[in-house]
Amino acid sequence: MTVTYHLDRLPTTEQIIDLYVSAGLARPTHDAPRIAQMYANSNLIATAWDGEVLVGVARSLTDFCFSCFLSDLAVRAEYKHKGIGKRLVTITKEKAGPGSALVLRAAPEAREYYPKLGMETMVDGFLIRRAV
Repeated sequence: MTVTYHLDRLPTTEQIIDLYVSAGLARPTHDAPRIAQMYANSNLIATAWDGEVLVGVARSLTDFCFSCFLSDLAVRAEYKHKGIGKRLVTITKEKAGPGSALVLRAAPEAREYYPKLGMETMVDGFLIRRAV
């Protein structure tokens, strides 16, 4: 297994959906146009590939100088625990820049993972839930 990382290789919507399903990421995988729009409107996408197989992705929105919101971090089930997620977070932070804070909202089952990457728990966030 040789995993390569890219900032310039955008996966297809089908590849993204397949990855999300494999990773168990709760996203609207039944709605391909919405997934496509999520990626079309994101400005920092780091991907991990094993040949032609998409094995990981970090999808973010950033201004590259103050804040970066890491919206999705997903690793294919059979590739977990190999450092791929950690590397995608590192690449994202490096590209966002030293002046950018990296922020994310973790699913309950992933909350123990992020402190292992050196991330702090935040208690000062707020949310307006999506309608659909």
